[in-house]
Amino acid sequence: MAAAEVFSPAAEVFSPAAEVGPVRTRGQEAWRAVVGWLVFLLQILLQIIRGTPSSWAQLLSFLGLRHPLLPTAPAQPSPAVAFVQLASEAPADQSTAPPPPSLPLRRLTVVLDLDETLVCAYDSSTLSATLRMEAIDAGLHCFDMECISADKDAEGRQRVNHVTVFERPGLHEFLQRISEFADLVLFTAGLEGYAKPLVDRIDAHSRFSHRLYRPSTVTTEYREHVKDLSCLSNDFRRIVIVDNNPYSFLLQPLNGIPCLTFSAEQPVDDQLMRVIFPLLKHLSLQNDVRPALYETFHMPEWFQRHGIPQIGQATLVFATSALDY
Repeated sequence: MAAAEVFSPAAEVFSPAAEVGPVRTRGQEAWRAVVGWLVFLLQILLQIIRGTPSSWAQLLSFLGLRHPLLPTAPAQPSPAVAFVQLASEAPADQSTAPPPPSLPLRRLTVVLDLDETLVCAYDSSTLSATLRMEAIDAGLHCFDMECISADKDAEGRQRVNHVTVFERPGLHEFLQRISEFADLVLFTAGLEGYAKPLVDRIDAHSRFSHRLYRPSTVTTEYREHVKDLSCLSNDFRRIVIVDNNPYSFLLQPLNGIPCLTFSAEQPVDDQLMRVIFPLLKHLSLQNDVRPALYETFHMPEWFQRHGIPQIGQATLVFATSALDY
């Protein structure tokens, strides 16, 4: 109806709260949005000027593009932490540790007994033929020889003895390989008339640099024919003696290597190459052989159990060595 379309003064009366308020709010929001845009773009421009790659990504993302369109620098690995490995135990004693390559060791001196250590010998006239054949069949090498006896016959002539000698298995290889890193010395309680021709047979290549016979042994209150190593050297750090009779080295118990007695009755034997050689090879790398030999054999205690007290000189030398090295 026309009355409905007539402008109603009640409806159109000007109200500041109704008209002015809403107009100002929308204007403020528009202005704030413009300022926010400007601040945002200004921040991005500042980051671009500073060369921050992520700013490009933000700008393109704002424009509706995706970040992978930008080349991204590869991730840098975090720096590795350098750890220092601490020793789990105290440094090894210098007396048992090999020296640095700049300090080469003096060659080891290996003193070898003869009878029942390298060979065993029998009077040929009393040697059983059965024993001889069994030993040969078992692989032992033997030879017969003549040697001059210390005794004389009724007419005053020097006796000549006939001897059958069995070589210990591995003898020649043992002498050859030991001579590569050690100086060999023969020290026997046998007389020279017997021992010299025997050693000439087993040492055709002259690997023994020195030979000592019975006159070089000494007599102590405990035993006769003791082999005093001080006749060879006063420095006992690099000298060892191998003997089936431990009493032979009772003056230097910390330098001795006792070995099993060799005889033709027990022809199966591997002492030289499987037992003694590896030990000598190990000792050749030591500054001082005595600590290792003491740990292996405890010879001072062995002599004590057999009624021979510790030799004061040997004990003192060992104690001094442990302090010096």
